[in-house]
Amino acid sequence: MPTRLFLHAAIVAAFAGAPVYAQTTSSDSSVETLAPVTVQSSADASAGGLLPAYAGGQVSRGGRMGLLGNLDTMDSPFNSTQYTNQLIKDQQAASVADILQNDPGVRNARGFGNFQQVYMVRGFPLFSDDITYNGLYGLLPRQYLASEFIERLDVFRGANAFLNGAAPGNSGLGGSINVVPKRAPNEPLSEVTLGWESGNQGYAALDLARRFGPDDSTGIRLNAVRRDGGTAVDDEKRELSAFGLGLDWRGERARLSADLGWQDHRLQDPQPSINVDAGLPIPSAPNASTNLGPGYIHSNERDLFGTIRGEFDITDKMTAWAAVGGRSSDESSFTTTPKVINLAGDMTMSGMTVTRKDSVKTGEVGLRAKFDTGSVGHTVNISANHYRWDSRNAYISFAGVGHSNLYSPVRVARPQAVGGSGGDIHDPLLTESIRTTSFAIADTMSLLDNKVLFTAGLRHQKISSRSYNYNTGESNGPANSASRITPVAGLVIKATDQISLYANYIEGLSQIGAAPATFGSSPRRPVVNVGATFDPVQTKQKEVGIKYDGGKIGASLALFTSDQPSAYVDPDSLVYGVYGKQRNRGAELSVYGEPVRGLRVLGGVTLLDAKQVTTVGGANDGNRAIGVPRTMANLGLEWDVPGTGGLTLTGQAVYTSSQYADAANKQELPAWTRFDLGARYLTEIDGHLLTLRANVINVANKNYWASAGGYPGAGYLVLGAPRTVMLSATLQY
Repeated sequence: MPTRLFLHAAIVAAFAGAPVYAQTTSSDSSVETLAPVTVQSSADASAGGLLPAYAGGQVSRGGRMGLLGNLDTMDSPFNSTQYTNQLIKDQQAASVADILQNDPGVRNARGFGNFQQVYMVRGFPLFSDDITYNGLYGLLPRQYLASEFIERLDVFRGANAFLNGAAPGNSGLGGSINVVPKRAPNEPLSEVTLGWESGNQGYAALDLARRFGPDDSTGIRLNAVRRDGGTAVDDEKRELSAFGLGLDWRGERARLSADLGWQDHRLQDPQPSINVDAGLPIPSAPNASTNLGPGYIHSNERDLFGTIRGEFDITDKMTAWAAVGGRSSDESSFTTTPKVINLAGDMTMSGMTVTRKDSVKTGEVGLRAKFDTGSVGHTVNISANHYRWDSRNAYISFAGVGHSNLYSPVRVARPQAVGGSGGDIHDPLLTESIRTTSFAIADTMSLLDNKVLFTAGLRHQKISSRSYNYNTGESNGPANSASRITPVAGLVIKATDQISLYANYIEGLSQIGAAPATFGSSPRRPVVNVGATFDPVQTKQKEVGIKYDGGKIGASLALFTSDQPSAYVDPDSLVYGVYGKQRNRGAELSVYGEPVRGLRVLGGVTLLDAKQVTTVGGANDGNRAIGVPRTMANLGLEWDVPGTGGLTLTGQAVYTSSQYADAANKQELPAWTRFDLGARYLTEIDGHLLTLRANVINVANKNYWASAGGYPGAGYLVLGAPRTVMLSATLQY
């Protein structure tokens, strides 16, 4: 309580108590106008550093493409968007999911039975623990990442097993996300932000950066943040403490960077997901500000993570690099997923308490060389990487913990009856481990004076996983180990200085679980090949597109199709195998930039046809996939109001068409549209830049089901957030 009172008082003082002077503006170019400090230093130890921001400053001109390194958007045979830190700050985005509200090709969902963020990219789930940190998997907190760690967020749309290797969490078949960490800018940075949010939540953040040494070769950047208080949902509370340290050094031929992060994220009485009985239609969404939980659930996660990366220029045209990283995390939670059992909205509840401890170690080495063969230029990239993940888990399940109603929820006492358990909740044993190793090579060839770029490559990847008994720690059997080769082919044709045409073929890679013991119900029948394991399966993607760069406005249009194999038990032979298929086809249109001075636009439309092609007994052949809408559209606008000396008005509309919560397509969620509004004002206090921001999310306070599922085959519902007001003041000094 003292922390919240202090933060609340501080933000009120920032908005109302300090003298404010109008920002100096003039048509005379010799008059300097204050502007936010921009980062120019490299976040990945590369010589070129980050690519510059595009007109308007909300996205950049390109970003990291896995093994291929940083590519300009017009030189890349793929579709991607890189969101800048300026956009993150102006929208007061608190997490990765908040940033992705800008993306017309991504929708946010939730993990299975927990509060993990899940991102649906091109209709396929990407788990939050499968996003990369400066190119390495598994290093970021598993369920939630504070935006204060992020300089840029690279969103890659499409299969990506060649570029990044297979995601260890078995997701990411429709796209990948890379977090670019912060670095010290070329100019000193000292920034303090104080904020307030609906539910009386306080916010304070510190961002400091300096460069030292000869030619400012050494940089240090420190970020710290604290959030504490309620939310717009009744009785829901969030507490976040985070600290990040970024270091970099650049010499004549060598460059080094390092990152250290610590995050403690705690949710008390969060809004739960909702299951609906298979025989019922989807109920209308309840009041979004009403907490549907029983009153005792929580989720706590604490993480320590870090990376070191270095590059060395062997010659002017040959560079070697290496990177290592690790993460240690502790989680504890008590969760429940209420289930609607009738048309009146009555719900039953079961629960589970879980303890989990994760340890991740990973690293990569690589070599990049440039040379010519006649009139053809070559950029060859070679890399090898290794990933190791060990997880210790224990749980206690609770059956029949209470009854409630979707429209009149009941707060119940924490249950005592035990329905089942696994391991010691206070000292969990090793229950799962994954090892991946891969080797990759690619050659990007440039022809006709760099007007044609062709990329071809292969990655050989080995994936090994093993499970262990919760109670004894003994292995459940031999490791499931297999390998695959995943190719890539990409073509870019620069038709004009402003237009690039591109095409690609690339694959995703995922594991198939071991064959189950039984199949069906009433009665359950034994599976013939119980326990059988399978090689990883490949999701095959084909894509063509066009990109436009008009200097002030940019756009891209992509057409794609992806085939994902799946496994099930054949009802006739009772043999488990890879028989199924899901096909996602779609079109993506994105627009961004500042077409006229003072007016910025960011948005687009995605059309998706995610179809179950082959299913068990053909029962659901041709049906739409769970949790995938046909249409997603975003439009964000910013307008610098003339004559106000620093006032900007903002607005965003987000549209998501209907989607299904079941494979039989009997349970349909209605379409929803959300509107957000905001304003910010830049001014001076004694020569220092002060930015005041106000944002209102879900202005109309619309009640809607935001998503269905997020875990393959599951159709649980997540309620959209109620109207939320956010205020903040940022002072650079």
